[in-house]
Amino acid sequence: MLTARILPRLARNGAAAIIAIVTRIAVVADDLIWASRLSDAVRRAGAEPCRVRGGAAIEGIAATTSGCHGAIVDTALMTAEPMAVISALAGVGLPVLAVANHDDVALRKRALAAGAGKVLAYRKLHEDGQAVVSAWLRSLPAGVP
Repeated sequence: MLTARILPRLARNGAAAIIAIVTRIAVVADDLIWASRLSDAVRRAGAEPCRVRGGAAIEGIAATTSGCHGAIVDTALMTAEPMAVISALAGVGLPVLAVANHDDVALRKRALAAGAGKVLAYRKLHEDGQAVVSAWLRSLPAGVP
């Protein structure tokens, strides 16, 4: 997680005050239940979720995700084309974790081609959401955004 990487560097460099660094993750999902589950997984993993509806993600991508360190995108979006959302988020430099049906290989390949760094099955996030999101947060490069 970004916090774990930055705070030790501050301490080594003699920083006099502790600075709270919050990792913000855009959660792009239209379905209320999945948006809540994804947001809860982000929160339990120690980050702050920022809910974004699919249509808003494309039209104002820079403003909508300002201050976010990454994004989780539900590929079942109804208000926008999911691959366009993934592409737009990746295009502004955000690491993207996509969630999709486990048996839709073509959709998973399209999400990766659109810019998702990883595509996970809904089942995996439902069963191990906190662990999966925690591992993904730790993999984010320092300096994002």
